[in-house]
Order: sequence, then C-alpha cells, then structure tokens
Amino acid sequence: MNDYLRESFSYFGIYKRLFSAKKYTSPERVCFGSDKEQYFLYYEPDNAISNKIIYWVHGGGWNAGNPKFFDYVGQHISKAGYRIISAGYRLSPKHKYPIQIEDVCSCYNKTIEFLKEKCIDTSQIIVVGPSAGAHLTSIMCYSKKVQEEYDVDISSIIGFIGFGGPYSFRSDQSKTIKLLLGQLFEKEYSRKDAEPVSLMSKNNIPMLLIQSKHDGLIQYECAEDFALRARELGNTCELYSVEDKKNTHSWYTAGLFLETREENKGLDKFFTWIEEL
Repeated sequence: MNDYLRESFSYFGIYKRLFSAKKYTSPERVCFGSDKEQYFLYYEPDNAISNKIIYWVHGGGWNAGNPKFFDYVGQHISKAGYRIISAGYRLSPKHKYPIQIEDVCSCYNKTIEFLKEKCIDTSQIIVVGPSAGAHLTSIMCYSKKVQEEYDVDISSIIGFIGFGGPYSFRSDQSKTIKLLLGQLFEKEYSRKDAEPVSLMSKNNIPMLLIQSKHDGLIQYECAEDFALRARELGNTCELYSVEDKKNTHSWYTAGLFLETREENKGLDKFFTWIEEL
C-alpha cells in the first residue's frame, strides 16, 4: 500500500519537471493508418553518435498517452545522439486487444519503410517500451506467432529494453492492473494469447528488463517470470533492479527521461546497455 501511495503522489513531481522540460528539436510526424492515434514521431539528432535506432512505444495503461505527450522522451534520446521513432497505437477501452499489437507491428513495418526512404541504415534497431509499451513490444520481439501474423521481420532488431512491464498476468496482480486489463480485453478473449511470458519464442534478441521492487502497480515477479522463461528457452536476458530513490512505476518507466544520467542510475543503465550492444 505504501508503494501504491508513493506512486500516486509521484505525478506531482513528474509534471513539475515536465512543464520545465526544454525542446531540443522538432520531430517529423508520420501516419501509418487512418485513426488519429496511428502515427509516429521521428527525431533526428543534430549529431548522431551511432547508427543504432530506438523504436520506442509509450505506456499509459493501454488507455492513455501518445507520442506527442511523451515528446520529452524523444527529445532526451535524440539529444543524446540517437535517432528515435516514438510510436502511437489505438487505445482501450474503445479499441480492444489485439488492435494495440496490430498497430505496434504495423508502425514498426512503416518505420522500416520510412527510414529506408531516407537512406538510413536500419540494421541496428533497439526496441524499447515502458509499462504497457513493454507488454506490447516484448510480444512483437519474442512471439513468433505474432511476427508471422503481422509480417514483422525481426532480423534488424539487436536488442529489447522493457521498463516495468506486465509480462505475466499473475493472479496476485494489483486491482489497478486488473481494471486496466478488463478494459483491454473482451470478456471472451483468451488472455494467454496476449501474455508475453506465454507467447515467448526462442530467438537471438538480447533483453534488458528494468524493474522496481517498489513499483506500486506491477509486481517485480512479472519481470522474474519473463526472465526465467527467457533463460529456459536460451534467450539472453538481464534483469536490472532499480536502485534509485524515485523507484515508483511512473518515475522509473517514464519520469527518468526528465533527469540526467548522473541523477538517475536507471537512465544510465539504459544508455550504457545500448552503448555496449
């Protein structure tokens, strides 16, 4: 309960930082469907330090958020010298799963097409997602069934990073997550068909799971379940436990991009892992 309250009160600090965040660049907006939520923002750094490209899918409980709201993430990663695609998708409860994973996959395919048209090397893509975004991107990266269904070629993906992901739908999950999942799925839908730990296939994409033991919304065991399954299949997995004092769900999944690497160990871990890939 204490961590849940800490998470609830964390929004004030995040919004305070958010309102003072400075824009570094103006992203390019690209639509991949007719719905207003089906678009992505492309951030081109002034001085790219690497050919690695970040494909980032926002969180928000599957029912909130968009690339424009999380502009500060694109600004931060771009300023660090990386090209980044910030992907949107149709939201629940209006749109039920699997529409969200369909959009994430369609957006990824459109991203590859878009970057190639710009003559940008697409051979080193790192897929990143926080919270609901971690759920969706982990499925895209590790479910062979989903890859085949939506014609996703993962050969260019060199790494996956998930922040605070609900990778397993545990029976002891919080009431908040139960409510959000209830909004996401039709009553008759088999949730095993949307559970990352159940869908995982063997492949060569290394993963970094950043999870907090004081999340307040999602159990640390969700990441442990996913890591265990990865190791059973022979997939490379590192589970990083958040050390920062700001270790509640919203802070370490999104608010960290309002801080510096010196301020935030989780953020430093994120960039260090990318640099060492």
